[in-house]
Amino acid sequence: MKACIAALMSLGLGIGVAAAQPPDVCAVPAYLLFGDYNLSKVSAAVRDARRLDVLVIGTGSSILAGQGGANDAYPARLEQALAKRLPGIAVKVTTIARNRQTAEEMAKDLDKILIDVKPSLVIWQTGTVDAMRGVDPESFRATLEKGLEVLQAKGTDVVLMNMQYSPRTETMIALGAFVDNMRWVSQQRGVPLFDRLSIMRHWSESGSFDMYATTKDPAMAGKVHECIGRALAALVIEAAHLSSVDSRAAQ
Repeated sequence: MKACIAALMSLGLGIGVAAAQPPDVCAVPAYLLFGDYNLSKVSAAVRDARRLDVLVIGTGSSILAGQGGANDAYPARLEQALAKRLPGIAVKVTTIARNRQTAEEMAKDLDKILIDVKPSLVIWQTGTVDAMRGVDPESFRATLEKGLEVLQAKGTDVVLMNMQYSPRTETMIALGAFVDNMRWVSQQRGVPLFDRLSIMRHWSESGSFDMYATTKDPAMAGKVHECIGRALAALVIEAAHLSSVDSRAAQ
């Protein structure tokens, strides 16, 4: 036995080394990602129609610039992650991203948007522009509530997504009231909140990503978006209670 272990060690295959796995830079603590939610429309679409149509409504932080930016941004990564975890399900993610739009400006177009796109799930990314423009936080909250009423009346599930984290702008833009209002609306309306701000801050503080460099490093920005897409897919799978479907399909 000692001779066998010695031989393994000489090849660089020590038992501990062989079992070790590189850390996943995309890892997210469960408390930042999961909650007691039920995306029933998503669940029904997957189980009954065997398809899942997702609409991302957002601003500039939902897209990436440059050639191939659309394929690297988190909506495309979300589509890839969902398709991988739900084999046999037709997954399509459509993105409507408009720079410098407030939540109120987005909400005005919801009826029109849903005429053309009939998703089972809408991911509504907002908050940054409102904070930058100094919109009244209570008006922002009221807009979110009205927007959710419109979306849910159209028969779609909703996930709210808050701001991205940037150490450069954190002390320049007062985000706190907007973050709190998004969390409050999420809880009151029973819709999941993808806490992008806290998740990205976790990646920064854990050393997974240098958030100072992402604005100058397209490859790193793309990796961050990949991680966001993977985390968002995990939230959707969990909140729609599709883990059993995922497990059966993977066997």
